[in-house]
Amino acid sequence: MTDTGFHVYILTNSTKKVLYTGITNDLSSRLVEHYLERGNKKTFTGRYYCHYLLHYEYHHTAIGAIEREKEIKGWRRAKKEELINSQNPKWEFLNHEVTTWPPEPGAGRQY
Repeated sequence: MTDTGFHVYILTNSTKKVLYTGITNDLSSRLVEHYLERGNKKTFTGRYYCHYLLHYEYHHTAIGAIEREKEIKGWRRAKKEELINSQNPKWEFLNHEVTTWPPEPGAGRQY
């Protein structure tokens, strides 16, 4: 999924108890990064094992994506659940729609 736009996304953990909202210009690579952070107590997604994609949406501009991310982050959980349910009522993990899942060893951004 290489594109010049941005994605706002919502992740969860395997028990679907935690929700994390983020923004990226490379959703595939970012999902892999979250996966590789598993167990890292220094990051929210690592600490709570959030690397399962429940919702994502495309924005043409960084400003639009940042505004949307802030909007969603300001919502209570119930409203976030409504958003997820509107497009993914079974709360299926959508990672495979965006990238090879689970990531292959050595996957991730190369700097």
